[in-house]
Amino acid sequence: MVSGRREAAELRVIQDPDEVRAQGKALREATPPAAHDHEAAGPRRPGVLEFIGTSNAGRLPSLVPLRMGRMVSSPFSFFRGAAGLMAADLAEAPRSGLIAQICGDAHAANFGLYGTPDGEIVMDINDFDETVPGPWEWDVKRLATSLVLAGREGGVSASKCLEAAEDVVKSYRRTVRNLAEMPFMQSWNALPNAAALSRVKADELIDDFAEAAAKARKNTSAKVVAKWTRENRFIEEPPVLTRVDEATAEAVTTGLVSYVDTLRESRRNLITRFGVSDVAFRVVGTGSVGLRSYVALLRGNTGESLVLQVKEARPSSLEPHLDCPPAEHEGQRIVHGARLVQAETDILLGWTTIEGRPYIVRQFRNMKGDIDPTALKGNHLDDYGRLAGALLARAHVRSIDPRLLAGYFDEDEEMDEAIGRYAVRYADQTEADHAELAAAVRSGRVEAELEEDD
Repeated sequence: MVSGRREAAELRVIQDPDEVRAQGKALREATPPAAHDHEAAGPRRPGVLEFIGTSNAGRLPSLVPLRMGRMVSSPFSFFRGAAGLMAADLAEAPRSGLIAQICGDAHAANFGLYGTPDGEIVMDINDFDETVPGPWEWDVKRLATSLVLAGREGGVSASKCLEAAEDVVKSYRRTVRNLAEMPFMQSWNALPNAAALSRVKADELIDDFAEAAAKARKNTSAKVVAKWTRENRFIEEPPVLTRVDEATAEAVTTGLVSYVDTLRESRRNLITRFGVSDVAFRVVGTGSVGLRSYVALLRGNTGESLVLQVKEARPSSLEPHLDCPPAEHEGQRIVHGARLVQAETDILLGWTTIEGRPYIVRQFRNMKGDIDPTALKGNHLDDYGRLAGALLARAHVRSIDPRLLAGYFDEDEEMDEAIGRYAVRYADQTEADHAELAAAVRSGRVEAELEEDD
């Protein structure tokens, strides 16, 4: 195996880029592109209901039916909550041997827009709950599969879904090749902003990006405070936003004190100028429903408000299927992964421990926005695949030398077609898994709370 961590020590003595590429090319001979066109279900796969039961363990029981309701709403939603199931399927699949810091859950809805400290809107991976050092191809396969499922939900033709999946891989390969030719400092600091749309030939998305960016600029702590608070207190909106008792509020506040030490020194000075005004419980997205998650209202200067999210961090569901030791602190694992992978990371991202449980802390609204992949049609979905594939490549090469990956690809389109076929096959598997869960809900074996449409 060639890992991103070991590579840093080994490649210092290899200065010739051709020699580095040759290492990647040698791995290609052992695991050719065609090997990535493999069966969807792996030999270590648990039953669907067994997986569901395991993934719900340790979550707040009162919220598990809500999680089931969200997962059963569509195959794409089921996929969003089933990163661990796909990891079990990939555990025995062929691997290139190249290890990067992977997102671990790189589905299409986990790419989003957010603001940099200087106010620029960028788009990048924005969920790192599952991040670990792992095979780069696991992220690529998950992203490609998610495009097929998103397209199917949006009524896109089978040929266009396949094209979008293939273009994820094609864009990933081309971006790796381009980054492998760039000076290290330039490739490391490449920002995934609106200019990236033209570079990856995703022009159909320009209007979608502009609309999402305009909404993101308005998505701030000030907007949250205006909508969700009154007189420096959160307003309940059950079941999503509820009050907590005094002991819990005190425990969260105490956790925020120790969180300060996980920030860079200059940012510690910034956050300690704020004071905590209120704490509430807030239900989070599909994969994280049932975890303990809080929002903290902080007050600053001259009426200034800041809202932080304090979210429970669980072990990555990929960990049992990879040769990586357990993390000392799950919040620190997530923060480390985000800082390594993202081009620009939330300046207030850190971790803490509350009542013996690990948490991450981040800004709740940092000019965040998204482009809904299930709402994209035809060429828009295809362009989204190209953009996300490029963003994923840029993320991976911060932990693995792009010249190694470029050598493994060797400018061959066979990889695009192999993973494209796999993505369609795994989308079929996901639809079957979703149908099994839906049947269990109908029969009463699994309790699900279905949310009403807005």
